[in-house]
Parts: sequence; C-alpha cells; structure tokens
Amino acid sequence: MNSQSMTTGRNAIRMAVWMCYLTVFAAKSCLAIDFLHDPFGVNVAVSPTIDKNMALAGVCGGLTLPTVLTMAEAVSRSLCNNPQTAQSWAGVKAQAASVGSAQAAYLPHLNASANVAKVANRITIPDYPAASSALSARSSDVNLSLNWVLYDFGLRAANLESARQLLNAAVAAQDDVLQTVFLSTATSFNAAQAAQAGLLAAQDAEQAAAQSYRAAQAKYVAGAGSLADKLLAQTASASAVVQRVRADGDWQTALGGLASVMGLRPDTPLQLADIGMEAEDVGPAPVFEKAVGELIEAALSVHPKIIAARARLQSAQAQEEAAQAQGKPTLSLYMTGDRSDTPINQVASRQINNSRSIGLQINIPLLDGISRNYQARGAQAGVESAAAELAETQRVVALEVGNSAKSLHTETESAKATLILIQSAQQSMVVAQGRYKAGVGTMLELLKAQSELAAAGQQRIIALTRGQTARLRLAASLARLRMDVL
Repeated sequence: MNSQSMTTGRNAIRMAVWMCYLTVFAAKSCLAIDFLHDPFGVNVAVSPTIDKNMALAGVCGGLTLPTVLTMAEAVSRSLCNNPQTAQSWAGVKAQAASVGSAQAAYLPHLNASANVAKVANRITIPDYPAASSALSARSSDVNLSLNWVLYDFGLRAANLESARQLLNAAVAAQDDVLQTVFLSTATSFNAAQAAQAGLLAAQDAEQAAAQSYRAAQAKYVAGAGSLADKLLAQTASASAVVQRVRADGDWQTALGGLASVMGLRPDTPLQLADIGMEAEDVGPAPVFEKAVGELIEAALSVHPKIIAARARLQSAQAQEEAAQAQGKPTLSLYMTGDRSDTPINQVASRQINNSRSIGLQINIPLLDGISRNYQARGAQAGVESAAAELAETQRVVALEVGNSAKSLHTETESAKATLILIQSAQQSMVVAQGRYKAGVGTMLELLKAQSELAAAGQQRIIALTRGQTARLRLAASLARLRMDVL
C-alpha cells in the first residue's frame, strides 16, 4: 500500500471519528460520559442498587440473619434477594440499552474490509508452448466506507421516543415490583407472626384445659365431683392438644412462606418477635386519614402501574408514527475509499487501483407488497390496546385505594374492640376458675370461659395483623410503602 492510499484511509477514519464526536457530544461534555461503555449516558436511568435504596443500610450485604427478625429486616432482605426484584432491575438495564441502540441510529456507520489472497494461474497451450504462461502472486484489496442517514422523515426520532417511553415503563415497573415485594414480605411476616401468636395462644389454652382436667379429676377422686365433669374436662383437654398441633403446623408453613419470599430456603430457621397482645392500638398515619377521593386522586398521579401504562401508551403512539415514516424516503451521506492491488501477468506484473467517492444518496421505497399498510394498522391497534390498558389500570388502582381505605377503617375499629374483649375474657376465666375450685361453679361454666378466652385471643391476633396489613395495603395502593410505614 503506497503513502497516498494510506493518507487517504487515515483521513477518512479521522472524518468518521469527528462526525461521531460531534453527534454524540453536541449537548454533553466528553468528560461527563464514559464514551467506551455508555456514550449516550442512558444508564443514568438505571438505579445503582437492586433495591433503589429502599432497604436498611447494610442489609443487602449481610450474610447472617439476626437472632430476632424484625419486619423491616425481613422486607430489606426480600428487596435485595427476591428474584422478582433482580428480574425487574435487569429489565431496566435491557431497556436502557435499547435506548442507546436507538440513539446510535443517528451516528454514521463506518465499515472497513480488507482481504489478501494468493493467486496461482497457469495457462498451457500444447500447440504453442511458447505462448503458455504461469502466474503466482498475491492480490489485496482494502475498502473503507461511511454511510450517514441525514434525514428520514422522523423514523429514528419515533423509534427513539418509543424506546425512551419503554424505559420509563421499565423504571415504573421496577418501582411497582419493589412495592409488591415489600407488601408481600410484610404480609407474610404478619401471617407468620400471627401464626406464632396463635401457637402461643393454643399452648396457653392447652395448659388451661389440662389444669381444668386435673382439677376435675382431683375433685372426682375426692368424691366432690362428677364423672361427667371429669369427662367434659378430659374432652376439652384433648381438643386443646389437637388445636395446638394444628397451630404449630400453621406456624411452620407461615415461616416457610416468609423465608421463601426473602429469597431463602423454606426450611431456614427464623425467630420472630411476639405480637404485643396488650399494646395499645396505633391508628392510621395522618396521610391515610384523608378523604377517599383525595387518596384516589393522589394514587392516579403517582402509582407506578399507571405511570408504566401511560408510558406504554406513549411508546405505542411513537411506534405508530414510526410505522407511518417507514415508507418515506431517506437521505444519506456516503463516502468510500478503496485500494486494490491485483496481479495481471508476468509481463505487466500488477495493477494498483485507488478510488474515492463522496456524495448524497436518496432511497425511495416504491413497492413492498403493501406490508407497510398492515404494519400501520397493527401500530394503530397497539395504541388502542395501550389506551384501554391505561384505563383499566386506573380503574383497578382506584378500586384498590377505595377498598384499602375502607378496610383500614374497619380493622382499626375492630382492633380497639378486641382489646376490651380479651381483657373481659381473661377476667371471666379467672372468676370461672375460682368458682369451680370453690365448688360453686360448674365445669360447663369453666369450659365456656376457656373457650371464650381462646376465641378472644384469636380475634385479637387477627385484628392486630389485619389492621397492620390493611395499613400496608393502603400504603401500597398509594405507592408509598417505605420503611417508616413499618
């Protein structure tokens, strides 16, 4: 390759590189962007952490579980380790890459090719041996071409807008997944804590029933009690054992579900804090005490499901514009440089050809089997579908907010009532035990008091956990689940 062709090739490369730089860095400093890995800065939309800093500090890197697991720690580990959060995070990364790919369509395309070949050619003329010839040499060809689309009636702009809106939808979908995993973990924690409290209550009921049976048996042996009372107490004691066994199974199942949503094996041992049965009830946060209509309006503007659906609608509208622009002409700048070195024969030896060209090219689609018409119809139908999806999402979110607000009010009032209920049942149990021991009460009264105390305990547990779950569900429907809500 001679010095002139090498200079031509270098000039073409320099021109292409400068075109890239001018296009990419027209509005951004080259110092602010990692040109090699993310020249368009699309990864700004990707959160640096899988949990978007919603988890407790240091929990994502923790390997050991605490001795007593709190709800905040359980939620944090789910946000860090649940496969759904990892999948949604990867989805944002993939869509950010699609935006970068759509922006790259504005840059020129530079292609280089080169080939070196061994040429062997022998011509034999039997009647005229002197005219026979043989050729053994090398041939080479170097080509550099640049193509830059200058105008395309908005096709690239529509594709880029569609990709950006899909990125917005992916970011909103990640927010929604984090909220969903947050709520799922908190609900599972409540269920496990309720099952644990139910087991403790069943154990207390079993002990009370066993104590009543021993008292009835002692009175029967002493001749002061009847066989019927003894058998009633024995039946109640056996029934309490069955209830305790079932409560233990429910507790183990609930712990397995909690461990699973945290990204752990279901058989991972967990120890949860006990529910404070005598604690005063905490009412809803002030932000949840607004009118239902205000809560619905707030949710419709910030809920990630609605943001994602709206972004998908805008993406579909951009795709419709892209489908309409596909059948229109495109104007491109092209540049080529080529050098070929070809052997001819033993006499002339070689032929070296250097060629360069630069110009404008217009491409006009004339006939494509009317496929673009069907593509445009499909894009229009996609817009209609996305609009319907947005309307349906708004309807569902509004319904969830309304139902959650009503459920929170109901469960708050219920929790207040169960506190009085369990205190009354405990006093009735003490009185019934005293009356039976004194010989003025019957076994039926004692068993009735035991049953009412056990039922009151279960209702108290259900009310506390349902109240907390209702509060969390309302926060989730408003897209306001955060650690301070716990």
